[in-house]
Amino acid sequence: MSRYLILLPAPEAEWAQLPPETHEAGMRSHGQFHQDLAAGGHEILVGGPLDPSDQATSLRPDGQGGTLVTDGPFTESVEQIVGFYLIRSDDEAGLRSICERFSSRGELIEFRRMAE
Repeated sequence: MSRYLILLPAPEAEWAQLPPETHEAGMRSHGQFHQDLAAGGHEILVGGPLDPSDQATSLRPDGQGGTLVTDGPFTESVEQIVGFYLIRSDDEAGLRSICERFSSRGELIEFRRMAE
């Protein structure tokens, strides 16, 4: 079986401003995603939301054998990774199909197979 990382990018600032109904619809979409995965024989190994990117800590080599530690995300972009799923599956095509249905409900997804 292979493992797949489903990254969930989103523009955090915009997401925080959405009305409660939109957040509730998103939670229902995730619930449907979980049901679709189980029905397709795909196993969620772990998953969940992440704290806001402004609460991240970035660690980089300082070029002198030490580490430079800074507050905030590693990269600056409009979209940040707000959550993830790690899924085990032996059916990549089926998993992609489920992810396409999930995305069609308004979800942004980055689909990545983990290197063996």
